[in-house]
Amino acid sequence: MYKKSILAGLMTVAATSSFAADSCGKIQIADMNWNSASLMANVDKFILENGYGCDAELIPGDTMPTSTSMAEKGQPDIAPEMWTNAVKALIDRGVADGRLSISGQSLSDGGEEGFWVPKYMVDADPSLATIEGIKQHAKAFPNPEDASVSAFYGCPAGWGCQITAGNLFKALNLQESGFELIDPGSSAGLSGSLSRAYERKASWFGYYWAPTAILGKYDMVKVDFGTGVDTEHYIKCIAEDSCMDPKVTMYPPSPVFTITTTDFQKNAPEAYAYTTKRAFTNAQMNGLLAWMEDNQADGQYAAENFMFTYPEIWSKWVDKDVKAKIDKALDSL
Repeated sequence: MYKKSILAGLMTVAATSSFAADSCGKIQIADMNWNSASLMANVDKFILENGYGCDAELIPGDTMPTSTSMAEKGQPDIAPEMWTNAVKALIDRGVADGRLSISGQSLSDGGEEGFWVPKYMVDADPSLATIEGIKQHAKAFPNPEDASVSAFYGCPAGWGCQITAGNLFKALNLQESGFELIDPGSSAGLSGSLSRAYERKASWFGYYWAPTAILGKYDMVKVDFGTGVDTEHYIKCIAEDSCMDPKVTMYPPSPVFTITTTDFQKNAPEAYAYTTKRAFTNAQMNGLLAWMEDNQADGQYAAENFMFTYPEIWSKWVDKDVKAKIDKALDSL
C-alpha cells in the first residue's frame, strides 16, 4: 500500500532536520514535462531533502528553456534528465564557461532508438530479428488499410525521428521490398498501433524508442541491421533532412545526462556527488513508466512508489548514513 502525499509530508521532516540548509541550502530542480524526467525530479527532491538536508523546490522545465536558463541565469540548479544531443552546443558552451557541470548519466545505457518487432513474431521465426529476415518476409506485415502492401510505422510528422526513420527506410530499400512508410499522426497513434497489434498477437514493424511505457509493457525485439553503428554518418546524414545518400546504420545511443550548475556543485558537494551516481537503466525506467501509465500516476506518486518498492536500486546511490536518514523518514510516515 502506497501512502499519498509522502513527498509533501516529508517537507516538514526536512525543514526540521538538524542537517538542514547549512550544508545544501535552497535548490531548484527542473520538473520536465515528460514522465521519466518528472519521476527523476521527484526522486531527487525526496532524496536531497531527506538525505542531504536540501530545501528543494520543483519548477516546470523543458529542454531548451531549462538549459538556456541554467547557462545564463544559474537557475534551476539541477536538470535531472537532459537529452543533450538536442542542446549540445549550449551545454558545451556552458561547461566551457564554467557555468554548467555534466554530473552523471540519467540513463546508464543512454536513450535507445530502433526498428522493432514483437517478440512473439521472433519466437515463431527467429529470422525476423534481422532486417534481411524482415525484408524476405514482408508479406507477414500487411498494412491494415491495404493488405497488398506491407506496413512500416514511422515517426509522427514534425518529430526529429521522422527524419531519421525516413532516411533509414530509404537506405534499407524497404519500399523496394514492398513496405509502405506510415505516418501514425501522433505519439498516441504510434503507440496505439503497437498496442492493438500486441493485444491481438498480430504483426507490427516500426520505429520506437526507450525509455517508454510501451516497451515496459510489451516484449519487443530491436531489429538488427547487421551494420553496427556509424555515428558520424548518422549525425551528418541520417539525422539531416537534406541527406541525399543515406547509408544503413543502427541508431547510436542518445546521451542522457544530469546537468547541474557549477554553483550547486561547489556549494553542495555531497548532494552533487549523489547526482553523479543516480542513474536508471532503460529496462528499469521502462518498467516504472509502465507502472505510471497503468496507475495514472504523476511524477510525485511514481517517486513514492519507487522509494518504497525499489530500495535495492536507490540505496546504491547514497552512503549508509544517508540511507539511514531516508529509511527513518520512510518509517515515520
